Amino acid sequence: MQLLKNNIVFLIALFIVLFFVVIGIISPDRLFALSTYLQERIMEMFGWGYLAAAFIFLAFNLYLALSKYGGVKLGKDQEKPQYSYFGWFSMLFAAGMGIGMIFWGVAEPMSHYLNPPEYITEQSGMAAKFAMKYSFFHWGLQPWAIYITMSLCIAYFSFRRGMPPLISSCFYPLIGERIYGVAGYLIDALAVFATVFGVVTSLGLGAMQITAGLSTVFPFEATFTATVIIICVVTVLFLISSLSGLDKGIQMLSKTNIVLALTLLCFMLLAGPTTYILDIFLNTLADYFSSLFNMSLSTNPFRGYEWTQSWTLFYWAWWISWSPFVGLFVASISRGRTIREFVSGALIVPTLLTFFWFSVFGGAAFHVEFTQQADLAQTVSGNISVGLFHLYDFFPLSIGLSLITVALLGVFFVTSADSATFVLSMMTTRGKLSPPASKKITWGLIISGTSVILLYAGGLEALQKMAITAALPFTVLMLFMCRSLNKGLGYEFRQGFSNPYLQGTDTKRE
Repeated sequence: MQLLKNNIVFLIALFIVLFFVVIGIISPDRLFALSTYLQERIMEMFGWGYLAAAFIFLAFNLYLALSKYGGVKLGKDQEKPQYSYFGWFSMLFAAGMGIGMIFWGVAEPMSHYLNPPEYITEQSGMAAKFAMKYSFFHWGLQPWAIYITMSLCIAYFSFRRGMPPLISSCFYPLIGERIYGVAGYLIDALAVFATVFGVVTSLGLGAMQITAGLSTVFPFEATFTATVIIICVVTVLFLISSLSGLDKGIQMLSKTNIVLALTLLCFMLLAGPTTYILDIFLNTLADYFSSLFNMSLSTNPFRGYEWTQSWTLFYWAWWISWSPFVGLFVASISRGRTIREFVSGALIVPTLLTFFWFSVFGGAAFHVEFTQQADLAQTVSGNISVGLFHLYDFFPLSIGLSLITVALLGVFFVTSADSATFVLSMMTTRGKLSPPASKKITWGLIISGTSVILLYAGGLEALQKMAITAALPFTVLMLFMCRSLNKGLGYEFRQGFSNPYLQGTDTKRE
């Protein structure tokens, strides 16, 4: 009976995952139709809610950092951070944005340039300016604010208040002991559901993109078999890394990531149109901050609503659906930092690096598009995964750049899958910071095997839509988490630790 109780979240989540996977195999068309219908209805009826919630999360982050709560440590008062700034930023970057940024650094600006909202003339100077500004917006402060909100709540209640590092723990100030019952189990199972489907789709689609990149360098065709081989190789690597633990595995890979990324970034900046890129960076930075409030709350109901649904609302839902995974991982590596240090570091540094990345690669893409008739926008329109590699054709050492990029993609995938395996294992072992190897291996094989099966059956995109559908209840949960964290911090300042707000919480789940 105790064994069943200890694994109840694991069993619930596994049942949900297998249920949708079986449907995806037997009838991928039905799963796709259902997921598409749910996503479209949610976007149509509640899309405004995603915009409002993301803005609230950003305002909440800034409020906490600038308020009297900013000096509260995510841990005991005497604790020091476990990781150096370089190691911490590397893992933040790898878990939060890394893999998507590589692909979208060229693809998103070119996509907006070719297909902007109807009130902007396509492939015009205004379209280019719009493309860069909204690329900054979609990868800027709001996504990190979403992740930080989740991370702060988990880190505060687990490391400072002594509760298990689970999402359900964040609701103790609101629902009390019920977090140890059905309500808590459902919250944690929903988090596992969103994480698994997000990771499965990213692993499958990402493997396809790595295969496409390799096929531009080596003489072979990007077939399904090649993609399966890539997934198998990545699986072996991330399981080895996962079993090595955070200190050896993920941290080492994350530092490798950041070194490779900075090398690629510096080469493209110096070999490319440096002045042009810096002009774009400063100009877009000014456009972004001057328009931030308007972009944050505008659904464009009169003109451009369909574009906003397809891009901004989709992105916000996607970031929210990923917040349980990224939030739990980022919380686990941020123990010992103050709220002010955590918010400023996780909000500012990754955002500025992301802005500069889009400026370098997007700026270089626009330069060759305008001066050499590269037709990059049309290339991206036909196949997003090869846009970056096509850009390299206009630079020296293009084959070397492609190989470095493929290596970077591979390491990012190993890191992301490694982090996901750790988080899934932690969520399904009552929040153990050192989950057993058996759980890591189980989840690693589940997400890899599911990716292969659904790639073959054509159900990956449907699962991605289902993960985004799960963002709706998570948006509501996260808004309540803000209230819960503020209540917990307020209690601490009023009462101190002489009268603990949370007592004996660790033993409840043992």
